[in-house]
Amino acid sequence: MSSETLPPYFNIDARLAASELGAPCGTDGFHAIAEACARGREDLSGRGLDETGQKVLRRFSTWEITKYLIPVAPAHFRRVLRQNPTLPQGHSDTENGAKWFTLDEVLKLRAHFGAEGSKAKEYLPYRPEGARAKMVAVANFKGGVGKTSTAAHLAMSAALDGYKVLVIDLDSQGSMTSIFGGKIEDEWQTVFPLLARHYGRHLRRENQRRLDRGEAPQPMDEVLTEALGMGAKDLITKTHWPNIDLIGAQLNLYWSEFQVPVWRMAARGWKLWDALSDSLEADGVLDDYDLVFLDTPPALGYLTINGLAAADILLVPLGASFLEFDSTGRFFDMLHTTFASIEEGENMAARALGRDELRFEWDAVRAVVTRYDAGQQAEMAALIQAYMGRTLSPHRQDFTALIGQAGEQVHGIYEADYRDFNRDTYARGRATFDETYAGFKRLLVGIWHREMAARADAAE
Repeated sequence: MSSETLPPYFNIDARLAASELGAPCGTDGFHAIAEACARGREDLSGRGLDETGQKVLRRFSTWEITKYLIPVAPAHFRRVLRQNPTLPQGHSDTENGAKWFTLDEVLKLRAHFGAEGSKAKEYLPYRPEGARAKMVAVANFKGGVGKTSTAAHLAMSAALDGYKVLVIDLDSQGSMTSIFGGKIEDEWQTVFPLLARHYGRHLRRENQRRLDRGEAPQPMDEVLTEALGMGAKDLITKTHWPNIDLIGAQLNLYWSEFQVPVWRMAARGWKLWDALSDSLEADGVLDDYDLVFLDTPPALGYLTINGLAAADILLVPLGASFLEFDSTGRFFDMLHTTFASIEEGENMAARALGRDELRFEWDAVRAVVTRYDAGQQAEMAALIQAYMGRTLSPHRQDFTALIGQAGEQVHGIYEADYRDFNRDTYARGRATFDETYAGFKRLLVGIWHREMAARADAAE
Protein backbone atom coordinates (compact mmCIF):
# COMPACT_ATOMS: atom_id res chain seq x y z
CA MET A 1 0.00 0.00 0.00
CA SER A 2 1.52 3.34 -1.04
CA SER A 3 1.63 6.33 1.30
CA GLU A 4 -0.87 8.13 -0.95
CA THR A 5 -3.56 5.51 -0.26
CA LEU A 6 -3.00 5.21 3.49
CA PRO A 7 -5.74 6.58 5.78
CA PRO A 8 -4.83 10.03 7.11
CA TYR A 9 -4.20 8.76 10.67
CA PHE A 10 -1.09 6.91 9.41
CA ASN A 11 0.56 10.11 8.21
CA ILE A 12 0.66 12.37 11.28
CA ASP A 13 3.87 14.33 11.89
CA ALA A 14 4.47 14.38 15.66
CA ARG A 15 6.36 17.69 15.69
CA LEU A 16 3.72 19.41 13.61
CA ALA A 17 0.96 17.98 15.81
CA ALA A 18 2.75 19.26 18.94
CA SER A 19 3.11 22.74 17.43
CA GLU A 20 -0.64 22.88 16.84
CA LEU A 21 -1.60 22.02 20.41
CA GLY A 22 -1.38 25.40 22.10
CA ALA A 23 -0.69 25.75 25.82
CA PRO A 24 -2.14 23.26 28.34
CA CYS A 25 -5.53 24.25 29.75
CA GLY A 26 -6.06 25.00 33.43
CA THR A 27 -9.27 25.94 35.22
CA ASP A 28 -8.84 29.54 34.02
CA GLY A 29 -9.07 28.15 30.51
CA PHE A 30 -12.63 27.00 31.18
CA HIS A 31 -13.47 30.56 32.24
CA ALA A 32 -12.03 31.99 29.04
CA ILE A 33 -14.02 29.54 26.91
CA ALA A 34 -17.20 30.29 28.87
CA GLU A 35 -16.63 34.04 28.41
CA ALA A 36 -16.20 33.60 24.66
CA CYS A 37 -19.40 31.55 24.45
CA ALA A 38 -21.25 34.14 26.54
CA ARG A 39 -20.22 36.89 24.10
CA GLY A 40 -21.37 34.76 21.19
CA ARG A 41 -24.64 33.96 22.94
CA GLU A 42 -25.32 37.66 23.48
CA ASP A 43 -24.55 38.45 19.85
CA LEU A 44 -26.68 35.62 18.46
CA SER A 45 -29.61 36.13 20.80
CA GLY A 46 -29.60 39.79 19.77
CA ARG A 47 -30.93 38.72 16.38
CA GLY A 48 -34.36 38.36 17.92
CA LEU A 49 -34.34 41.68 19.82
CA ASP A 50 -35.73 45.10 18.96
CA GLU A 51 -33.91 48.39 19.40
CA THR A 52 -34.74 48.40 23.14
CA GLY A 53 -33.11 45.00 23.64
CA GLN A 54 -36.42 43.17 24.07
CA LYS A 55 -37.84 40.23 22.13
CA VAL A 56 -40.90 41.20 20.11
CA LEU A 57 -43.29 38.75 18.54
CA ARG A 58 -43.92 39.41 14.86
CA ARG A 59 -47.34 40.23 13.43
CA PHE A 60 -49.61 37.75 11.66
CA SER A 61 -51.18 38.35 8.25
CA THR A 62 -54.80 37.93 7.26
CA TRP A 63 -53.71 34.90 5.23
CA GLU A 64 -52.13 33.25 8.28
CA ILE A 65 -55.02 34.12 10.58
CA THR A 66 -57.67 32.67 8.32
CA LYS A 67 -55.56 29.64 7.34
CA TYR A 68 -54.20 28.67 10.75
CA LEU A 69 -55.68 30.61 13.65
CA ILE A 70 -59.37 31.44 13.23
CA PRO A 71 -61.64 29.14 11.18
CA VAL A 72 -63.18 31.79 8.95
CA ALA A 73 -63.00 32.55 5.22
CA PRO A 74 -60.79 35.54 4.30
CA ALA A 75 -63.65 37.41 2.64
CA HIS A 76 -65.89 36.97 5.69
CA PHE A 77 -63.03 37.97 7.98
CA ARG A 78 -62.57 41.25 6.11
CA ARG A 79 -66.32 41.85 6.05
CA VAL A 80 -66.56 41.44 9.83
CA LEU A 81 -63.75 43.96 10.31
CA ARG A 82 -65.52 46.49 8.09
CA GLN A 83 -68.78 46.00 9.98
CA ASN A 84 -67.07 46.35 13.38
CA PRO A 85 -64.69 49.31 13.32
CA THR A 86 -64.02 48.95 17.07
CA LEU A 87 -62.30 45.63 16.42
CA PRO A 88 -58.55 45.62 15.66
CA GLN A 89 -58.14 46.59 12.02
CA GLY A 90 -54.55 45.51 11.56
CA HIS A 91 -51.54 47.36 10.24
CA SER A 92 -50.22 47.69 6.72
CA ASP A 93 -46.75 48.58 5.53
CA THR A 94 -48.17 50.20 2.41
CA GLU A 95 -51.41 51.90 1.44
CA ASN A 96 -53.98 49.23 0.56
CA GLY A 97 -51.40 46.56 1.43
CA ALA A 98 -51.95 43.32 3.32
CA LYS A 99 -53.11 43.74 6.91
CA TRP A 100 -50.98 42.38 9.73
CA PHE A 101 -52.11 41.86 13.35
CA THR A 102 -50.35 41.40 16.68
CA LEU A 103 -51.18 38.20 18.55
CA ASP A 104 -52.97 40.31 21.16
CA GLU A 105 -55.22 41.58 18.38
CA VAL A 106 -55.71 38.05 17.04
CA LEU A 107 -56.85 36.92 20.49
CA LYS A 108 -59.39 39.78 20.61
CA LEU A 109 -60.65 38.84 17.17
CA ARG A 110 -60.92 35.20 18.21
CA ALA A 111 -62.97 36.22 21.25
CA HIS A 112 -65.31 38.25 19.00
CA PHE A 113 -65.88 35.34 16.62
CA GLY A 114 -66.36 33.05 19.59
CA ALA A 115 -69.11 35.30 20.93
CA GLU A 116 -70.74 36.36 17.66
CA GLY A 117 -69.73 33.75 15.08
CA SER A 118 -71.30 30.49 13.97
CA LYS A 119 -72.03 28.10 16.84
CA ALA A 120 -71.08 25.23 14.54
CA LYS A 121 -67.41 26.29 14.66
CA GLU A 122 -64.96 26.14 17.55
CA TYR A 123 -63.41 29.58 17.62
CA LEU A 124 -62.27 29.31 21.24
CA PRO A 125 -59.90 26.65 22.61
CA TYR A 126 -61.57 23.66 24.23
CA ARG A 127 -61.58 23.52 28.01
CA PRO A 128 -64.73 22.35 29.82
CA GLU A 129 -66.13 24.49 32.61
CA GLY A 130 -64.54 23.40 35.86
CA ALA A 131 -61.78 21.36 34.19
CA ARG A 132 -58.43 21.47 35.93
CA ALA A 133 -55.43 23.06 34.21
CA LYS A 134 -52.97 20.48 32.95
CA MET A 135 -49.23 20.27 33.53
CA VAL A 136 -47.13 18.73 30.77
CA ALA A 137 -43.57 17.48 31.32
CA VAL A 138 -41.29 16.96 28.33
CA ALA A 139 -38.46 14.68 29.39
CA ASN A 140 -35.76 12.25 28.33
CA PHE A 141 -32.34 11.73 29.86
CA LYS A 142 -30.69 11.61 26.45
CA GLY A 143 -29.70 15.03 25.19
CA GLY A 144 -30.17 16.18 21.61
CA VAL A 145 -33.57 14.54 21.09
CA GLY A 146 -35.45 17.81 20.54
CA LYS A 147 -36.83 18.01 24.09
CA THR A 148 -36.66 21.78 24.54
CA SER A 149 -37.65 22.48 20.93
CA THR A 150 -40.71 20.23 21.26
CA ALA A 151 -41.75 21.82 24.57
CA ALA A 152 -41.28 25.34 23.21
CA HIS A 153 -43.22 24.71 20.01
CA LEU A 154 -46.06 23.00 21.86
CA ALA A 155 -46.27 26.03 24.16
CA MET A 156 -46.33 28.36 21.14
CA SER A 157 -48.91 26.20 19.35
CA ALA A 158 -51.14 26.25 22.41
CA ALA A 159 -50.77 30.03 22.65
CA LEU A 160 -51.73 30.44 18.99
CA ASP A 161 -54.71 28.20 19.74
CA GLY A 162 -55.78 30.70 22.39
CA TYR A 163 -54.73 28.93 25.57
CA LYS A 164 -53.08 30.76 28.48
CA VAL A 165 -49.70 29.08 28.95
CA LEU A 166 -47.01 29.02 31.63
CA VAL A 167 -43.58 27.64 30.72
CA ILE A 168 -41.34 26.45 33.57
CA ASP A 169 -37.69 25.86 32.72
CA LEU A 170 -36.20 23.24 35.06
CA ASP A 171 -33.00 22.85 33.05
CA SER A 172 -30.09 24.91 34.38
CA GLN A 173 -28.78 25.23 30.82
CA GLY A 174 -31.65 27.68 30.33
CA SER A 175 -32.30 26.97 26.64
CA MET A 176 -36.06 27.34 27.04
CA THR A 177 -35.50 30.60 28.89
CA SER A 178 -33.40 31.90 25.99
CA ILE A 179 -36.10 30.99 23.46
CA PHE A 180 -38.58 33.13 25.35
CA GLY A 181 -36.15 35.98 25.98
CA GLY A 182 -35.90 35.50 29.75
CA LYS A 183 -33.26 37.40 31.72
CA ILE A 184 -32.57 35.39 34.88
CA GLU A 185 -29.96 36.86 37.22
CA ASP A 186 -29.65 34.07 39.80
CA GLU A 187 -31.38 31.06 41.34
CA TRP A 188 -33.83 33.29 43.22
CA GLN A 189 -35.65 33.93 39.96
CA THR A 190 -35.99 30.20 39.20
CA VAL A 191 -38.07 27.46 40.83
CA PHE A 192 -35.42 27.12 43.56
CA PRO A 193 -37.30 29.34 46.07
CA LEU A 194 -40.40 27.14 45.64
CA LEU A 195 -38.45 24.01 46.52
CA ALA A 196 -36.78 25.79 49.43
CA ARG A 197 -40.11 27.16 50.69
CA HIS A 198 -41.71 23.71 50.54
CA TYR A 199 -38.88 22.30 52.64
CA GLY A 200 -38.94 25.34 54.95
CA ARG A 201 -42.64 24.86 55.67
CA HIS A 202 -42.05 21.18 56.40
CA LEU A 203 -39.18 22.06 58.72
CA ARG A 204 -41.29 24.68 60.49
CA ARG A 205 -44.02 22.08 61.17
CA GLU A 206 -41.43 19.57 62.36
CA ASN A 207 -39.86 22.15 64.64
CA GLN A 208 -43.21 22.85 66.23
CA ARG A 209 -43.60 19.15 66.94
CA ARG A 210 -40.11 19.12 68.43
CA LEU A 211 -40.97 22.04 70.67
CA ASP A 212 -44.17 20.30 71.73
CA ARG A 213 -42.05 17.30 72.75
CA GLY A 214 -39.56 19.52 74.58
CA GLU A 215 -36.83 19.02 71.99
CA ALA A 216 -34.57 21.62 70.40
CA PRO A 217 -35.67 22.75 66.92
CA GLN A 218 -33.50 22.37 63.83
CA PRO A 219 -31.98 25.66 62.60
CA MET A 220 -33.79 27.64 59.91
CA ASP A 221 -31.04 29.24 57.82
CA GLU A 222 -31.20 32.48 55.80
CA VAL A 223 -31.99 30.66 52.54
CA LEU A 224 -35.09 29.02 54.00
CA THR A 225 -36.16 32.20 55.80
CA GLU A 226 -35.99 34.19 52.57
CA ALA A 227 -37.76 31.48 50.57
CA LEU A 228 -40.63 31.35 53.08
CA GLY A 229 -41.52 34.89 52.06
CA MET A 230 -41.67 34.14 48.32
CA GLY A 231 -44.37 32.74 46.06
CA ALA A 232 -44.65 31.42 42.53
CA LYS A 233 -46.16 34.65 41.28
CA ASP A 234 -43.02 36.49 42.39
CA LEU A 235 -41.08 34.38 39.90
CA ILE A 236 -43.37 34.51 36.87
CA THR A 237 -42.32 36.93 34.14
CA LYS A 238 -44.02 38.03 30.95
CA THR A 239 -42.61 37.02 27.59
CA HIS A 240 -42.94 38.54 24.12
CA TRP A 241 -45.94 36.24 23.67
CA PRO A 242 -49.00 37.89 25.25
CA ASN A 243 -50.40 34.59 26.54
CA ILE A 244 -47.16 32.79 27.47
CA ASP A 245 -45.52 33.49 30.83
CA LEU A 246 -42.24 32.07 32.10
CA ILE A 247 -40.46 30.87 35.20
CA GLY A 248 -36.95 30.77 33.84
CA ALA A 249 -33.71 28.99 34.65
CA GLN A 250 -30.01 29.73 34.73
CA LEU A 251 -26.83 27.92 35.74
CA ASN A 252 -27.22 28.41 39.50
CA LEU A 253 -30.42 26.35 39.44
CA TYR A 254 -28.18 23.29 39.19
CA TRP A 255 -27.32 23.88 42.84
CA SER A 256 -30.76 22.41 43.64
CA GLU A 257 -29.47 18.98 42.68
CA PHE A 258 -27.00 19.21 45.59
CA GLN A 259 -29.17 21.09 48.07
CA VAL A 260 -32.32 18.95 47.82
CA PRO A 261 -30.63 15.72 49.01
CA VAL A 262 -29.09 17.64 51.94
CA TRP A 263 -32.56 18.75 52.99
CA ARG A 264 -33.91 15.24 52.49
CA MET A 265 -31.20 13.76 54.72
CA ALA A 266 -32.01 16.31 57.43
CA ALA A 267 -35.75 15.57 57.25
CA ARG A 268 -36.60 12.10 55.96
CA GLY A 269 -40.29 12.87 56.23
CA TRP A 270 -40.08 15.69 53.66
CA LYS A 271 -41.88 14.67 50.46
CA LEU A 272 -39.42 16.30 48.07
CA TRP A 273 -41.21 14.98 44.97
CA ASP A 274 -44.27 17.07 45.86
CA ALA A 275 -42.35 20.33 46.27
CA LEU A 276 -43.13 21.81 42.86
CA SER A 277 -46.73 20.63 42.48
CA ASP A 278 -47.69 21.59 46.04
CA SER A 279 -46.12 25.04 45.63
CA LEU A 280 -47.89 25.79 42.34
CA GLU A 281 -51.18 24.53 43.79
CA ALA A 282 -50.83 26.55 46.99
CA ASP A 283 -50.07 29.74 45.05
CA GLY A 284 -53.10 29.40 42.78
CA VAL A 285 -50.97 29.18 39.64
CA LEU A 286 -53.19 26.52 38.07
CA ASP A 287 -56.16 28.87 38.34
CA ASP A 288 -54.42 31.41 36.10
CA TYR A 289 -53.42 29.12 33.21
CA ASP A 290 -54.82 26.42 30.96
CA LEU A 291 -51.50 24.64 30.40
CA VAL A 292 -48.16 24.51 32.20
CA PHE A 293 -45.22 23.12 30.21
CA LEU A 294 -42.23 21.81 32.19
CA ASP A 295 -38.92 21.54 30.34
CA THR A 296 -36.75 19.13 32.33
CA PRO A 297 -32.99 18.54 32.42
CA PRO A 298 -31.55 15.65 30.37
CA ALA A 299 -31.04 13.57 33.53
CA LEU A 300 -33.24 11.88 36.11
CA GLY A 301 -32.26 14.18 38.99
CA TYR A 302 -34.32 15.89 41.65
CA LEU A 303 -35.54 18.67 39.36
CA THR A 304 -36.72 16.12 36.78
CA ILE A 305 -38.41 14.04 39.48
CA ASN A 306 -40.27 17.14 40.65
CA GLY A 307 -41.35 17.94 37.10
CA LEU A 308 -42.49 14.39 36.38
CA ALA A 309 -44.32 14.06 39.70
CA ALA A 310 -46.13 17.34 39.05
CA ALA A 311 -47.11 16.47 35.49
CA ASP A 312 -50.45 15.18 34.29
CA ILE A 313 -49.07 14.39 30.83
CA LEU A 314 -45.59 13.07 30.05
CA LEU A 315 -44.10 13.48 26.57
CA VAL A 316 -40.81 11.75 25.73
CA PRO A 317 -39.10 12.87 22.50
CA LEU A 318 -36.66 10.50 20.80
CA GLY A 319 -34.95 10.12 17.45
CA ALA A 320 -35.62 7.17 15.14
CA SER A 321 -32.29 5.44 15.78
CA PHE A 322 -31.30 2.34 17.71
CA LEU A 323 -29.23 4.27 20.25
CA GLU A 324 -32.03 6.72 21.04
CA PHE A 325 -34.60 3.93 21.20
CA ASP A 326 -32.32 1.97 23.52
CA SER A 327 -31.67 5.03 25.70
CA THR A 328 -35.37 5.86 25.88
CA GLY A 329 -36.21 2.31 26.96
CA ARG A 330 -33.67 2.64 29.76
CA PHE A 331 -35.19 6.00 30.68
CA PHE A 332 -38.60 4.37 31.16
CA ASP A 333 -36.92 1.62 33.20
CA MET A 334 -35.37 4.26 35.45
CA LEU A 335 -38.74 6.01 35.77
CA HIS A 336 -40.28 2.75 36.93
CA THR A 337 -37.49 2.03 39.41
CA THR A 338 -37.50 5.58 40.81
CA PHE A 339 -41.22 6.07 41.28
CA ALA A 340 -41.83 2.48 42.40
CA SER A 341 -39.13 2.98 45.04
CA ILE A 342 -40.79 6.18 46.28
CA GLU A 343 -44.17 4.43 46.42
CA GLU A 344 -42.73 1.44 48.27
CA GLY A 345 -40.96 3.60 50.85
CA GLU A 346 -43.99 5.77 51.49
CA ASN A 347 -46.55 2.97 51.52
CA MET A 348 -44.76 0.86 54.12
CA ALA A 349 -45.36 3.67 56.60
CA ALA A 350 -48.85 4.42 55.21
CA ARG A 351 -49.98 0.83 55.73
CA ALA A 352 -48.59 0.78 59.26
CA LEU A 353 -50.46 4.00 60.11
CA GLY A 354 -53.64 3.10 58.27
CA ARG A 355 -53.29 5.99 55.80
CA ASP A 356 -54.04 6.13 52.10
CA GLU A 357 -51.21 4.76 50.01
CA LEU A 358 -49.23 6.88 47.55
CA ARG A 359 -49.73 6.07 43.89
CA PHE A 360 -48.26 8.14 41.08
CA GLU A 361 -50.44 8.38 37.99
CA TRP A 362 -50.28 10.26 34.70
CA ASP A 363 -53.28 10.98 32.49
CA ALA A 364 -51.25 10.03 29.42
CA VAL A 365 -47.67 9.06 28.54
CA ARG A 366 -46.53 9.36 24.93
CA ALA A 367 -43.21 9.15 23.11
CA VAL A 368 -42.74 11.34 20.01
CA VAL A 369 -40.26 10.73 17.18
CA THR A 370 -38.43 14.01 16.47
CA ARG A 371 -35.94 15.18 13.81
CA TYR A 372 -37.35 12.50 11.52
CA ASP A 373 -35.87 11.80 8.08
CA ALA A 374 -38.33 9.63 6.12
CA GLY A 375 -35.71 8.75 3.53
CA GLN A 376 -33.30 7.29 6.09
CA GLN A 377 -35.33 6.31 9.15
CA ALA A 378 -38.66 4.88 7.97
CA GLU A 379 -37.76 1.27 8.75
CA MET A 380 -36.39 2.03 12.21
CA ALA A 381 -39.38 4.25 13.03
CA ALA A 382 -41.74 1.45 12.03
CA LEU A 383 -39.86 -1.01 14.24
CA ILE A 384 -39.98 1.37 17.19
CA GLN A 385 -43.71 1.83 16.60
CA ALA A 386 -44.20 -1.95 16.57
CA TYR A 387 -42.44 -2.37 19.91
CA MET A 388 -43.87 0.68 21.70
CA GLY A 389 -47.39 0.43 20.31
CA ARG A 390 -49.77 3.22 21.28
CA THR A 391 -47.18 4.73 23.64
CA LEU A 392 -45.45 6.08 20.53
CA SER A 393 -47.35 8.85 18.77
CA PRO A 394 -48.06 7.85 15.16
CA HIS A 395 -46.99 11.33 14.00
CA ARG A 396 -43.28 11.73 13.31
CA GLN A 397 -41.90 15.23 13.62
CA ASP A 398 -39.88 15.95 10.48
CA PHE A 399 -36.75 18.04 10.40
CA THR A 400 -37.13 20.66 7.67
CA ALA A 401 -35.13 23.59 6.34
CA LEU A 402 -37.56 25.96 8.05
CA ILE A 403 -36.78 24.39 11.44
CA GLY A 404 -33.05 24.69 10.84
CA GLN A 405 -33.29 28.32 9.76
CA ALA A 406 -35.52 29.23 12.69
CA GLY A 407 -32.93 27.75 15.05
CA GLU A 408 -30.21 29.89 13.47
CA GLN A 409 -32.35 32.97 14.04
CA VAL A 410 -32.88 32.08 17.73
CA HIS A 411 -36.63 31.71 17.58
CA GLY A 412 -39.32 29.12 17.06
CA ILE A 413 -40.79 28.30 13.67
CA TYR A 414 -44.02 30.09 14.60
CA GLU A 415 -41.97 33.24 15.08
CA ALA A 416 -40.52 32.95 11.57
CA ASP A 417 -41.98 35.36 9.03
CA TYR A 418 -43.26 33.39 6.05
CA ARG A 419 -42.18 36.25 3.76
CA ASP A 420 -38.62 35.00 4.33
CA PHE A 421 -39.67 31.83 2.44
CA ASN A 422 -42.26 31.09 -0.17
CA ARG A 423 -45.65 30.12 1.23
CA ASP A 424 -45.39 26.47 0.25
CA THR A 425 -42.04 26.10 2.01
CA TYR A 426 -43.43 27.82 5.09
CA ALA A 427 -46.60 25.70 5.09
CA ARG A 428 -44.59 22.47 4.81
CA GLY A 429 -42.16 23.57 7.50
CA ARG A 430 -44.74 24.42 10.11
CA ALA A 431 -47.02 21.47 9.23
CA THR A 432 -44.86 18.98 11.16
CA PHE A 433 -45.21 21.01 14.38
CA ASP A 434 -48.89 21.67 13.72
CA GLU A 435 -49.40 17.91 13.48
CA THR A 436 -47.38 17.35 16.67
CA TYR A 437 -49.64 19.84 18.43
CA ALA A 438 -52.75 18.23 16.95
CA GLY A 439 -51.67 14.90 18.45
CA PHE A 440 -51.02 16.56 21.79
CA LYS A 441 -54.34 18.42 21.75
CA ARG A 442 -56.14 15.17 21.00
CA LEU A 443 -54.67 13.83 24.26
CA LEU A 444 -55.61 16.99 26.13
CA VAL A 445 -59.20 17.12 24.89
CA GLY A 446 -59.66 13.42 25.55
CA ILE A 447 -58.34 13.74 29.09
CA TRP A 448 -60.57 16.69 29.91
CA HIS A 449 -63.59 14.91 28.43
CA ARG A 450 -62.83 11.73 30.40
CA GLU A 451 -62.60 13.74 33.61
CA MET A 452 -65.89 15.51 32.97
CA ALA A 453 -67.61 12.21 32.16
CA ALA A 454 -66.25 10.66 35.37
CA ARG A 455 -67.43 13.67 37.37
CA ALA A 456 -70.90 13.41 35.84
CA ASP A 457 -71.05 9.68 36.59
CA ALA A 458 -69.99 10.30 40.20
CA ALA A 459 -72.68 12.99 40.60
CA GLU A 460 -75.35 10.50 39.49
